[in-house]
Amino acid sequence: MRSLVLGGSTFVGRRLVRQLVERGDQVSVLNRGRTPTALPPEVGRLVADRTDIESVRAALAGTEWDAAYDVSGFVMVTGGSPISELLELLDGRTGAYVFVSSIMAYRHSPLMPWTEDQPTSDEPSTTYGGFKAVAEAAVLDRHRRTGFPGSVARPAAIYGPDNNILDMETAMFLRLRRGLPILLPHGGLVTGNYGHVDDLCSQLIAMADSPAAAGEVVNTTGQAITAAGYVEAIAGIVGVEADVHLISESAPAVPSPLFGHLFGVRHHAVLSTEKARRLGLPDERGFREGHRETYEWFLASPLVDATDSRADPVWGAGYDFAAEAKAVALP
Repeated sequence: MRSLVLGGSTFVGRRLVRQLVERGDQVSVLNRGRTPTALPPEVGRLVADRTDIESVRAALAGTEWDAAYDVSGFVMVTGGSPISELLELLDGRTGAYVFVSSIMAYRHSPLMPWTEDQPTSDEPSTTYGGFKAVAEAAVLDRHRRTGFPGSVARPAAIYGPDNNILDMETAMFLRLRRGLPILLPHGGLVTGNYGHVDDLCSQLIAMADSPAAAGEVVNTTGQAITAAGYVEAIAGIVGVEADVHLISESAPAVPSPLFGHLFGVRHHAVLSTEKARRLGLPDERGFREGHRETYEWFLASPLVDATDSRADPVWGAGYDFAAEAKAVALP
């Protein structure tokens, strides 16, 4: 199969390219070509800027695809530019198009589990969740109007090897290994949803392969666990006892994020993956199994010696262990 990956240089895109190559697809990636990355030598390179549709048009001129996977469709890459022009460009030139959205496309609701028919975010399109919701609507609208074979995958928070969001499992592995305090807001009861990156990639490929997925929004990953349960599970994998401190989300007043961003009330949710099962998408590996595999990868990576403070200019999800310790020491 001829597969196009829009993105492909980091985390989900890179892992997706690897799976596609391993199954024998003829794979090309389209991106700006600015992020150094090690892709298999047989992968084709198309250079274009998502914010400039003419550069995308030129890069894709004369091409046709069996499947296109859009893993770079987020506001930080596209600058908030409309997705409708890209869909028009691909309409009639691809057998399937899978847009990778996010749990953040949902409008937050206390009713759980969240199913795909619930309202989407009404935030501005310049925000992450707002942009995902607008892009989803464009994909579904084009499917209704022209039969465009587009589908939408809504994953939970994705973890695993090569994760480029700094304050998820990497920061937690480091805290636990170094005996540092772990701060939990809301009594540790905020429930987050997690999915392994390779499980997500397998599900994206299955969606592209399934005609029944066209026109559908699908929660593709979603293993729910409380923040306290998350810390306990990861501590068990690392083999230590966690030094947990319960705090208010708004205090103390230390100018730094004091806990993983997924532990805040904004991320309190439980996803339903019933539709994914009905469509026959591959099952997820277990939460502990996936994090145990990720920890083994982490131990062999340079991250095991990461500094106690790292900024994240893209996602705004850095960490500062000194600030966390200072917060614990405050009266």
